[in-house]
Amino acid sequence: MNSAGAAQASTLPSGGAHEATLAAVVRTRRGGARRRRIVIAGLAVAIAVVAAVSLMVGQTVYSPAQVVDVVLGHDVPGASFTVGRLRLPRTALAVLAGFSFGLAGVSFQTMLRNPLASPDIIGISSGASAAAAFAIVTLHLSSAAVSVFAIVSGLAVALLVYALAHRGGVAGTRLILIGIGVAAMLDSATAYVLSQAAEWDLQAATRWLTGSLNGASWSGVVPVLVATAVLTPLLLAQSGNLTTTRLGDDTAAALGVRVDRTRLIVVVCAVGLISFATAAAGPIAFVAFLSGPIAARIVGPHGSPLLPAALVGALLVLVADFAGQFLLGTRFPVGVVTGVLGAPYLIYLIIRSNRQGGSL
Repeated sequence: MNSAGAAQASTLPSGGAHEATLAAVVRTRRGGARRRRIVIAGLAVAIAVVAAVSLMVGQTVYSPAQVVDVVLGHDVPGASFTVGRLRLPRTALAVLAGFSFGLAGVSFQTMLRNPLASPDIIGISSGASAAAAFAIVTLHLSSAAVSVFAIVSGLAVALLVYALAHRGGVAGTRLILIGIGVAAMLDSATAYVLSQAAEWDLQAATRWLTGSLNGASWSGVVPVLVATAVLTPLLLAQSGNLTTTRLGDDTAAALGVRVDRTRLIVVVCAVGLISFATAAAGPIAFVAFLSGPIAARIVGPHGSPLLPAALVGALLVLVADFAGQFLLGTRFPVGVVTGVLGAPYLIYLIIRSNRQGGSL
């Protein structure tokens, strides 16, 4: 063996070293998978606990037995109306809307490899909001028609931003910048519509634009439930391909991922979730933006962040709504509380971007 071959052989791991390295990788993956399962179970339990507290606590406090009887369909004087007609739809909408926002937000962030790639930032929520304000103030439509208007407009804005950003492929930075520009124009349109509104229409539009669960009813819960049940499995089925795209488009394509097809499915499903949730509860600020980073912190780098982020979103909305109702001295819509939580994190991301030379 010549000297070059001997040098190359000396750099290769021996059989024992290779087996030790492989065993370490397997242990790391198993540990990551176990941690992920524990986190998902913990989040599910936390959601159940906060939801139960939300059903029991209010101006009148009901026992767990009374709440269970109402949920099972039994007639409980007082509780049947308060819990069954008021609190239960509100809690269900909080879980579904938070789940939808969290899942859609982390899908965009993972696909574009950028924490700013959230529907709050890139104009999708602004499109639904502008359409809803126009439908309420100018067209005087019913709540159901406003929801349909918001859903269609959210999808249209998403397709517009995607089309404008698609030039030989979708670059994350380009899509974000175009989305921010589109969002600014739509926010200006919303402000103009509100400036022309009558007092009653202004109150209704402002309440909707803030993001609120007040007045939640089963008629608003059912469309979000159906959209979540249909679109969530489609998104989760793409989780492996979506995780692979983190390596870059060329690498993902070399590994067999159809990048454009994956992105189209993710965009359609994520925008559908955002649009239906926004139509039911308004654009609850920063839930889609915060859920993914929080989930990534507690789960770690192993596995897909989609399901943990969806559960984080549901828990965020539940906790924020409960805090807005009972813990802050006066009642605030849920969107106000989540906005207070999300704004500092957005500032932190911008500061970090400046320190890293503009790389988010």
